[in-house]
Amino acid sequence: MLICFTVPATIVFLVMFLYPVIRTTIMSFFTMESVSDSMSTWTFVGLDNYTDLMKTDIFMTSMSNMMKIWLIGGLGVVFLALLFAVILTSGVRGKGFWRAMIYLPNIISAVAFANMWIYYIFNKRFGMMHNIFETLGLDKLMKIDYMNGDWKFWSLLIAFSFGSVGYFMLIFISGIERLPKDYYEAATIDGANKFRQFTNITLPLLKGVMRTVLTFWTVSVVGFFVWSQMWSPINSESQTITPVVYMYNIVFGNTGMTKRMPGRGAAVGILMAIVVLIIFFIVNHTFKDDDLEF
Repeated sequence: MLICFTVPATIVFLVMFLYPVIRTTIMSFFTMESVSDSMSTWTFVGLDNYTDLMKTDIFMTSMSNMMKIWLIGGLGVVFLALLFAVILTSGVRGKGFWRAMIYLPNIISAVAFANMWIYYIFNKRFGMMHNIFETLGLDKLMKIDYMNGDWKFWSLLIAFSFGSVGYFMLIFISGIERLPKDYYEAATIDGANKFRQFTNITLPLLKGVMRTVLTFWTVSVVGFFVWSQMWSPINSESQTITPVVYMYNIVFGNTGMTKRMPGRGAAVGILMAIVVLIIFFIVNHTFKDDDLEF
């Protein structure tokens, strides 16, 4: 009887997950014209796809962009998410309303949300940033074109990070709300102020939550695609390209910037999986909570 319940799930796992993973791994050591080509037409090249990636400037640029999004954006998102979580669990009035407002960007389509930033905030003629600096008389800042040049990456990073804060704030809130109130009552009796309670009680007890947040953030950054495409809808530009966008371009060869190389695209996918595993390993060993009991 038990087999009847496990067989469908096993078949789905083998067909939808395990087979694509194995095929992609094998593809990364071959060259072919299309992902749908028969394996009999593939040409074995060994590690050439991986070594060629390391010599490709556009791929290395995409890796650099991804790491900047992960590090700089991650610092900002985690800081703001934790700050809002602490404020909204400290007895502030209307916390339900503020939670909903901060989380609101996460229920809006990424395409619609990105368009809002592009046309209504960063537009150099009538965007909100332009109007604010014009009102303040800051002509140099008013003339900045946030959708071109070096500013393009930073506008992308700001918009993406802004939309991510609410999601991770809720994760921190769930972690803070399960912490025993007795600890804070005892700390208050001992004369500890709010800052000391945060650094000596809240942060140490949130190690497991921090591990979860960093893992989810890593997965979202490694799979960064829609926002990059919205900022460079015609051709992928060096300021906004990420590894997943580069992989999409070389697998389907649809931008004119790269020729179709599905094998190398598969190598990109394997490298991204390795990056996630490495970061996951580091995070797990950095934020251990085995010694915490509450």
